[in-house]
Amino acid sequence: MRPEKPERPEGMRTHPTRPKWLILLGVLAVALNLRPALTSVAPVLGDIQASTGLSPSIAGLLTTAPVLCLGIFGPLAPWLARRIGSERTIGLFLAVLGIGCIVRATTVPLGLFAGTLMAGAGIGVIGVLLPATLKREFPDQAARLTGIYTLLLCLGAAAAAGLTAPVALHVDNSWRAGLTVWSLPALLALLIWSPQLRRKAPPRAAGASTTAIWKDRIAWQVTLFMGLQSSLAYCVFGWLPFILQSRGASVGDSGVTLSISIGAQLLTALTGPFVATAFRDQRPAVLLFMGLTLAGLLGIIYGPLSSSVAWAIVLGLGQGGTFSVALSLIVLRAHDATMTGRLSGMAQSVGYTLAAMGPLMVGTFYDWHGHWHAVAVMFCTIALLGTLAGLGAGRRRFVGG
Repeated sequence: MRPEKPERPEGMRTHPTRPKWLILLGVLAVALNLRPALTSVAPVLGDIQASTGLSPSIAGLLTTAPVLCLGIFGPLAPWLARRIGSERTIGLFLAVLGIGCIVRATTVPLGLFAGTLMAGAGIGVIGVLLPATLKREFPDQAARLTGIYTLLLCLGAAAAAGLTAPVALHVDNSWRAGLTVWSLPALLALLIWSPQLRRKAPPRAAGASTTAIWKDRIAWQVTLFMGLQSSLAYCVFGWLPFILQSRGASVGDSGVTLSISIGAQLLTALTGPFVATAFRDQRPAVLLFMGLTLAGLLGIIYGPLSSSVAWAIVLGLGQGGTFSVALSLIVLRAHDATMTGRLSGMAQSVGYTLAAMGPLMVGTFYDWHGHWHAVAVMFCTIALLGTLAGLGAGRRRFVGG
C-alpha cells in the first residue's frame, strides 16, 4: 500500500512556476514601447515650435535628449536589478515611461522637457534589462528571440513616426494628443507585465565583480559596434529627409522615403539573428549588414534622386540587420544572464552616448562645408570602425573568458 504524502504545512506552499509564454508576452509587450517616445516628436516638432515659441535649437533637444538619456540612465539598470529585481525595475520604469509620455504634453516648457527626460530614462533602464531577461528565461533560444524583440522595437518606431501626426490632426489638430496617446500602450504593457512583479531580487553572488567587464576587450568591441551602428541609425532618423530635400525632393516624398527605409528594417530585424547564428560566428553577418548600410547611405547622397527609394530599402535592410546583430552579440558573448545584464548595461550606456554624437556631427559638417561630401566621408569612417569592432565582437569568444 502506497504511503500517503504528508500535507504541506500552511504557509509553506510553493508558488506555481510562471508560464514561459506569459513571460515572453510580457517581454514583447514591453519591447513595443521602447521606441515610440523617441520617434513620435519629430513629426509634430514644427507644431510644438509654433505653439510654444521654442527656438529651433532648443526644440531640437527634444529629439536629442532622449538618446542621451539612454546612455545616462542605462548604467542604473544592473544596480537597481540587484536590489529590487529585474522584473520590478522594468515595471517601475515602464510606469515612468508611461507617465513621461503624459507629462511632456502638459505644462510647457517645463513639462515638455521633464516628460521627455522621464521617457528617456524609462527606455534606457528597460532596454538594458530585457536582453538579460531573455537570456535567463530562454537560454537556448535567446539569440533568435532577439530577432522578434528587435522587430517589435522597429515596429514601435515606425508606428509612432507614422501615426503621431494623424492622431494629432484628428484630435483638434493637437500635438499634445499626438504625444499623449503613446502612454496607452505603455500602461497596457505594464498590465501585461504585472504578474512578473512578484519575483524578488535574486541573492547576489559572492565575490561577483561588477567592474571587471570594463577592462574586457570583447566587451569593448561589442560596445563600440553597438554605438557606431546606432550612430548611423540616428543620423538617418534625424537627417535623411533633409538630405533628400537638399537634393530636390519634396517634404512629403522625403518623409515617405524615410518610412520605407524604416519599414525595410522590419525584415532584417527579424531575420538578422538567424543569419548571425547560421555561420560559425557572427563576422559574416557583420560584413553583410554593415556593407548594405554604407551602400544605402552613399546611394542616398550620390545616387540619382529617382533611385532614392531603392537605396532607402538597401539602407533599411542593412540597419535592421546591424541593430539585431548588435543585440544578439550582447546575448551570445555572455555566459549567463548576470553577465548579459552587465554587458547590456555597458554596451547600451556607452553606445547610445556615442550614438547621440552622430546627428550633431552631421549638422556640424554640413554647416562647415555646405555640401554632403564631408558627411559621406564621416559615414564611411563610422562604418569602417564599426565593421572592425563588429569583426572583433563576432568571434566565438566570451566576456571574461
